[in-house]
Amino acid sequence: MNKIIRATTVLAMVDKNGAAIGADGQVSMGEAIMKARATKIRRIYNDTILTGFAGATADAFTLYERFESKIDEFSGNLARASVELAKEWRTDKYLRRLEAMLIVLDKKHVYMLSGTGDVIEPDDGIVGIGSGGGYALAAARALKANTKMPVADIVRQSLEIASSICVFTNSNITVETL
Repeated sequence: MNKIIRATTVLAMVDKNGAAIGADGQVSMGEAIMKARATKIRRIYNDTILTGFAGATADAFTLYERFESKIDEFSGNLARASVELAKEWRTDKYLRRLEAMLIVLDKKHVYMLSGTGDVIEPDDGIVGIGSGGGYALAAARALKANTKMPVADIVRQSLEIASSICVFTNSNITVETL
Protein backbone atom coordinates (compact mmCIF):
# COMPACT_ATOMS: atom_id res chain seq x y z
CA MET A 1 0.00 0.00 0.00
CA ASN A 2 1.39 3.39 -0.98
CA LYS A 3 1.43 5.97 1.75
CA ILE A 4 0.95 9.60 0.83
CA ILE A 5 3.55 12.08 1.99
CA ARG A 6 1.67 14.76 3.93
CA ALA A 7 2.52 18.16 5.27
CA THR A 8 0.68 19.81 8.13
CA THR A 9 -0.06 22.36 9.95
CA VAL A 10 -0.80 25.88 8.68
CA LEU A 11 -2.47 28.82 10.46
CA ALA A 12 -3.26 32.26 9.05
CA MET A 13 -4.70 35.41 10.55
CA VAL A 14 -5.79 38.75 9.12
CA ASP A 15 -7.10 41.67 11.16
CA LYS A 16 -6.87 45.47 11.24
CA ASN A 17 -3.37 45.22 12.74
CA GLY A 18 -1.82 42.97 10.10
CA ALA A 19 -1.69 39.68 8.26
CA ALA A 20 0.42 36.61 9.01
CA ILE A 21 0.65 32.98 8.03
CA GLY A 22 2.66 30.32 9.79
CA ALA A 23 3.45 26.67 9.30
CA ASP A 24 5.30 23.92 11.06
CA GLY A 25 8.08 22.09 9.23
CA GLN A 26 6.94 18.49 9.51
CA VAL A 27 6.31 16.23 6.54
CA SER A 28 5.11 12.72 7.35
CA MET A 29 4.63 9.47 5.47
CA GLY A 30 2.25 7.39 7.52
CA GLU A 31 3.56 7.60 11.07
CA ALA A 32 7.15 8.34 10.02
CA ILE A 33 8.61 11.85 9.94
CA MET A 34 10.31 12.31 6.57
CA LYS A 35 11.36 15.94 6.95
CA ALA A 36 11.39 18.34 9.89
CA ARG A 37 12.09 21.69 8.20
CA ALA A 38 9.84 21.84 5.15
CA THR A 39 8.78 25.15 3.64
CA LYS A 40 4.99 25.31 3.32
CA ILE A 41 4.58 29.04 2.76
CA ARG A 42 5.11 30.99 -0.47
CA ARG A 43 5.00 34.66 -1.38
CA ILE A 44 3.46 35.41 -4.77
CA TYR A 45 2.25 38.32 -6.87
CA ASN A 46 5.07 40.75 -6.04
CA ASP A 47 5.04 39.65 -2.38
CA THR A 48 1.46 40.92 -1.85
CA ILE A 49 -0.10 37.48 -1.35
CA LEU A 50 0.92 34.61 0.92
CA THR A 51 -0.05 30.97 0.45
CA GLY A 52 0.29 27.90 2.63
CA PHE A 53 -0.68 24.26 2.25
CA ALA A 54 -1.47 21.09 4.14
CA GLY A 55 -1.96 17.64 2.68
CA ALA A 56 -0.23 15.64 -0.02
CA THR A 57 2.87 17.59 -1.00
CA ALA A 58 2.91 16.87 -4.74
CA ASP A 59 -0.76 17.79 -4.92
CA ALA A 60 -0.12 21.03 -3.05
CA PHE A 61 2.64 22.06 -5.46
CA THR A 62 0.27 21.49 -8.37
CA LEU A 63 -2.33 23.67 -6.66
CA TYR A 64 0.25 26.40 -5.92
CA GLU A 65 1.06 26.60 -9.61
CA ARG A 66 -2.61 26.73 -10.60
CA PHE A 67 -3.38 29.37 -7.99
CA GLU A 68 -0.45 31.51 -9.04
CA SER A 69 -1.64 31.45 -12.65
CA LYS A 70 -5.17 32.43 -11.49
CA ILE A 71 -3.77 35.32 -9.45
CA ASP A 72 -1.89 36.55 -12.52
CA GLU A 73 -4.95 36.06 -14.73
CA PHE A 74 -7.15 38.12 -12.38
CA SER A 75 -4.55 40.83 -11.66
CA GLY A 76 -4.09 40.02 -7.99
CA ASN A 77 -7.82 39.81 -7.15
CA LEU A 78 -7.60 37.27 -4.32
CA ALA A 79 -11.33 36.51 -4.06
CA ARG A 80 -11.82 36.01 -7.80
CA ALA A 81 -8.69 33.87 -8.20
CA SER A 82 -9.75 31.75 -5.19
CA VAL A 83 -13.24 31.12 -6.55
CA GLU A 84 -11.96 30.32 -10.03
CA LEU A 85 -9.37 27.86 -8.69
CA ALA A 86 -11.97 26.17 -6.48
CA LYS A 87 -14.35 25.78 -9.43
CA GLU A 88 -11.61 24.32 -11.61
CA TRP A 89 -10.38 22.11 -8.76
CA ARG A 90 -13.84 20.66 -8.20
CA THR A 91 -14.77 20.06 -11.82
CA ASP A 92 -11.49 19.05 -13.48
CA LYS A 93 -11.12 15.27 -13.72
CA TYR A 94 -7.42 15.37 -12.74
CA LEU A 95 -7.54 18.16 -10.15
CA ARG A 96 -10.46 16.79 -8.16
CA ARG A 97 -8.30 13.84 -7.10
CA LEU A 98 -5.76 16.13 -5.42
CA GLU A 99 -5.54 15.75 -1.65
CA ALA A 100 -4.44 19.08 -0.24
CA MET A 101 -5.84 22.30 1.12
CA LEU A 102 -4.62 25.85 0.61
CA ILE A 103 -4.75 29.01 2.65
CA VAL A 104 -4.32 32.24 0.69
CA LEU A 105 -4.22 35.75 2.10
CA ASP A 106 -3.45 39.37 1.43
CA LYS A 107 -3.52 42.31 3.85
CA LYS A 108 -7.33 42.34 3.99
CA HIS A 109 -8.63 38.82 3.39
CA VAL A 110 -7.83 35.20 4.18
CA TYR A 111 -9.42 32.21 2.43
CA MET A 112 -9.29 28.46 2.91
CA LEU A 113 -9.61 26.54 -0.37
CA SER A 114 -10.48 22.86 -0.75
CA GLY A 115 -11.09 20.37 -3.52
CA THR A 116 -14.79 20.18 -2.77
CA GLY A 117 -15.21 23.71 -4.08
CA ASP A 118 -14.97 25.46 -0.73
CA VAL A 119 -13.76 29.04 -0.58
CA ILE A 120 -14.17 30.01 3.06
CA GLU A 121 -13.40 33.41 4.51
CA PRO A 122 -13.64 32.99 8.29
CA ASP A 123 -15.68 35.54 10.24
CA ASP A 124 -12.85 36.25 12.67
CA GLY A 125 -10.02 36.30 10.10
CA ILE A 126 -8.35 33.16 11.49
CA VAL A 127 -8.11 29.82 9.70
CA GLY A 128 -6.15 26.64 10.36
CA ILE A 129 -5.66 23.53 8.23
CA GLY A 130 -3.91 20.21 8.60
CA SER A 131 -3.65 17.79 11.48
CA GLY A 132 -2.89 20.46 14.07
CA GLY A 133 -5.02 23.14 12.42
CA GLY A 134 -7.88 22.84 14.91
CA TYR A 135 -5.55 23.13 17.89
CA ALA A 136 -3.78 26.14 16.40
CA LEU A 137 -7.11 27.76 15.52
CA ALA A 138 -8.43 27.37 19.07
CA ALA A 139 -5.23 28.79 20.53
CA ALA A 140 -5.27 31.75 18.12
CA ARG A 141 -8.87 32.60 18.95
CA ALA A 142 -8.09 32.52 22.68
CA LEU A 143 -4.96 34.65 22.27
CA LYS A 144 -6.74 37.17 20.04
CA ALA A 145 -9.60 37.53 22.53
CA ASN A 146 -7.44 37.76 25.64
CA THR A 147 -4.18 39.45 24.70
CA LYS A 148 -2.87 42.40 22.73
CA MET A 149 -0.21 40.34 20.97
CA PRO A 150 0.70 41.26 17.38
CA VAL A 151 -0.77 39.01 14.68
CA ALA A 152 2.57 37.33 13.87
CA ASP A 153 3.13 36.51 17.56
CA ILE A 154 -0.36 35.02 17.86
CA VAL A 155 0.28 32.82 14.82
CA ARG A 156 3.66 31.64 16.14
CA GLN A 157 2.42 30.99 19.71
CA SER A 158 -0.66 29.16 18.42
CA LEU A 159 1.45 26.87 16.26
CA GLU A 160 3.75 26.21 19.20
CA ILE A 161 0.73 25.18 21.26
CA ALA A 162 -0.49 22.93 18.42
CA SER A 163 2.96 21.32 18.19
CA SER A 164 2.78 20.41 21.87
CA ILE A 165 -0.51 18.55 21.28
CA CYS A 166 -0.47 17.11 17.73
CA VAL A 167 2.07 14.40 16.87
CA PHE A 168 1.95 15.42 13.19
CA THR A 169 2.95 19.03 13.99
CA ASN A 170 6.47 20.00 15.00
CA SER A 171 7.97 23.13 16.55
CA ASN A 172 10.08 24.16 13.51
CA ILE A 173 7.78 27.08 12.81
CA THR A 174 8.00 29.64 10.03
CA VAL A 175 5.89 32.81 10.10
CA GLU A 176 5.56 35.31 7.24
CA THR A 177 3.80 38.67 7.42
CA LEU A 178 2.40 41.25 5.05
